[in-house]
Amino acid sequence: MTPRDAADSQLAAQYEAYPYPARDARDEAKRLVVGSPSHLREIDHWIFGGQRPAGQGLRVLMAGGGSGDGTIMLAQQMQSLGRPGQVTWLDRSAQAKRVAQARAAARGLENIRFEDGSLLDLPGSGLGPFDYIDCCGVLHHLPDPAAGLAALESVLAPGGGLGIMVYAPHGRTGVYMLQDALRLLAPAEDAPPDRVEIAKRLWKQVPETAWLRKNPWIDDHIKGGDAGLYDLLLNPRDRAYSVPQLAELVAGAGLRIECLLEPLRYDPDSYLADPKLRARARALDPVARAALAEAICGNMGIHIAYLTRAADPVQARPWQEDATVPVLRELDGPALARALRPDGVLPVTFDGLRVAVPLPRLAAALLARIDGRANWGEILDGVVAGGASRDQALRDRDALVQAMERMNRLLIAAPA
Repeated sequence: MTPRDAADSQLAAQYEAYPYPARDARDEAKRLVVGSPSHLREIDHWIFGGQRPAGQGLRVLMAGGGSGDGTIMLAQQMQSLGRPGQVTWLDRSAQAKRVAQARAAARGLENIRFEDGSLLDLPGSGLGPFDYIDCCGVLHHLPDPAAGLAALESVLAPGGGLGIMVYAPHGRTGVYMLQDALRLLAPAEDAPPDRVEIAKRLWKQVPETAWLRKNPWIDDHIKGGDAGLYDLLLNPRDRAYSVPQLAELVAGAGLRIECLLEPLRYDPDSYLADPKLRARARALDPVARAALAEAICGNMGIHIAYLTRAADPVQARPWQEDATVPVLRELDGPALARALRPDGVLPVTFDGLRVAVPLPRLAAALLARIDGRANWGEILDGVVAGGASRDQALRDRDALVQAMERMNRLLIAAPA
C-alpha cells in the first residue's frame, strides 16, 4: 500500500464526510449528468480515431470514481448503445461508493464493477489492463501526480488511452487566496463540519475586493453544497497546471496529448484577428500556442485532455472516407440546421467568452442529414441531389468538419 502523509489522511476524511460531487440517486430518474472527459462519443473519436469497432468490448477504469458522474454517464451510454464491456469504479471513499452504487441501481446498470482502493496501488494490483482510463479531478490532489499518472499508464492496454482533468491556474483566480485564509481560520485539524461552518461565515464576510468575488467561472462554493465548498476552499492539497506544466507531466509518463478540450479554445486564432499577432502566434509550437490562448483568455479553470502513449502511432481519423459515419455530440442535426443564422456564423460561448465560428454555405444541408447512422457517402449524395455540385459538397463537408470537430461537437462514430 502507498504510505499516506497528513494531507492524504485529511483528503480521505474529507471525501468520507463529503462525497464529491454531492449527488442524490433519486435524481437519476430526471437526468443523466453528461460531460467531459469520458463521453463515449469522445472516447471513440479522440482515443480510437473512429476506427475501433463498436462490437469490441471496452474495458474502462474510473480511477478516483467519487460519487460516480463519469462512471454512470459512460456505463449508461454503453448500455443504451448496446456496447459490450465493463466500467470499473475505483476509489477509497466508502461513502462515495454508496452514492455511486445507489445511482447505478436506480438506472439498472449492470456493467459496473466496484473496487476499493487507491490508483497509486494499481501496479501489481491485478486490475486491468484497461482500454480506457478516466482520471478526472484526482491527479492534482495527489502527493506525487507524476507517480499517479505512471500508475495509470501501467495498467493501460496497448492502443488505449486516458481522459484526464486537472485544475488550471488563471480561471481559479481567488481560490487559492481564500484557501490561505481558511488555513488560518479553519485549520485542517478541526472537524470537517466546523471547517465548513467557518468557510461559510468567511464567504459572507469577505469584501468585494476579494478576487473570488470577481470570478464568475467558479461557483462550487455557491452551488455545490457543503461538498462543493469543502472541495474548493478547504481541500488540503490542490495544485493547478498551466498548459506547459500539464504537457511536461504527460510527457514524463511516456504519454502525449491527443486533444485539449475544446481544441477551439486553445487556438489563439480564435481570439486574435490582428494579422501580425496571428503570424507571431503561428510561429509557436502547439504547446506554446495553447499556452498563449490560456494566458490571454484568463477564464480556463480546468484543463481536460485525452492522452495516448507517445510511442503509439498517431491515429488518422478517416473523415474523408464515404463509409465514415459522423455524429453530433449532444446536438440534433436538423434542429441545428434550422437554427443557423443567415450569415452562416455560429456563435459559441466558452465560460463567458464569445467566439464567432464561420460555417460553409452548405452547412445547413449537411447538418440536417447527420443522424449518427448515415455515412458521408449517403449524406453527400443527398446534398448533391438537392442541387449542389459534388465538388462544392466535398469542400463544404471538409470545412464543416474543420470548424465543428474543433468545438468537440462533430465526431466520428465507432464503426459497426
